[in-house]
Amino acid sequence: MENEIVLSGIRPTGNLHLGNYFGAVRSFVKMQEEYNCYFFIADWHSLTTHPKPENIQRSARTILAEYLACGIDPEKATIYIQSDVHETIELYLYLNMNTYIGELGRVTTFKEKARRQPDNVNAGLFTYPTLMAADILQHRAKWVPVGKDQEQNMEMARKCARRFNNIYQTEFFPEPQNYYFSGDALKVPGLDGSGKMGKSDGNCIFLIDDEKVVRKKVMRAVTDSGPQTPNSPKPEVIQNLFTMMGIVSTPDTVKYFDEKWNDCSIRYGDMKKQLAEDMVRVMQPIHERIVEFSSNEERLDRIARVGAEKARESAARTLNEVRRIIGFRPY
Repeated sequence: MENEIVLSGIRPTGNLHLGNYFGAVRSFVKMQEEYNCYFFIADWHSLTTHPKPENIQRSARTILAEYLACGIDPEKATIYIQSDVHETIELYLYLNMNTYIGELGRVTTFKEKARRQPDNVNAGLFTYPTLMAADILQHRAKWVPVGKDQEQNMEMARKCARRFNNIYQTEFFPEPQNYYFSGDALKVPGLDGSGKMGKSDGNCIFLIDDEKVVRKKVMRAVTDSGPQTPNSPKPEVIQNLFTMMGIVSTPDTVKYFDEKWNDCSIRYGDMKKQLAEDMVRVMQPIHERIVEFSSNEERLDRIARVGAEKARESAARTLNEVRRIIGFRPY
């Protein structure tokens, strides 16, 4: 499997949170042991919704520090910043030449973002799928970890690969496949009682949060008035607390509060205090490593520079062949 390339990226528009860590990043740490992994920070993609990001370089460093703190190893995986690999933009151009307006206009993520930002429906937002395809195809990646919201964009990436191959009568580009995590990837619910923790919903615990902030956020988690009858079903807001507890607490702790629920003696304040302490215990080592990595910008820049060199080497090989196939002189 070591020669099978995996690619994944994240936009630098905010810090990583517990949902990111348990949902994907922890799985990336395992994947780097088995696959040839490329993990990138998608700063060009962030321009589609944040045309004037505040200190985008600092935001990229933040994500890089958090990746490293979570266990992604630059000796085992290639970690780079998207804008450091200019070959991506050239491939993006070629793919745009073979992609139709009607196809891009039907992409659900474009429609949703256009509704959310009606005053900033830009060309980059419209051609987001082809930039994503360029990110993937420049490394000829076989696997791409994606969520449900990116499945249509992945189909567009496969369509870009097929169309290039058909137009130029070649089999150069493999069709990248969706990589779905096993049971190791967990869905972390939001603190507001919703089904999923997410940055845009403001219901997150960020990996950079210190223990005081974690305790404060958990104590504000949504609950209800409590069980009215023994052994009654748990409503969603309460099940979410138990789900979070199942992720960070011991089985005995979960069993204790489950019994308290079933006999109607549960005290949410006690449960949330325990949940907060267990979250602090799990997060503290990561938090400390984030602080350590963030304090050494020279080290972060060096890691990003080395990662960019590796990524550019991979992308340049692809671009030279693409130019030859199309009929341009290779570099």
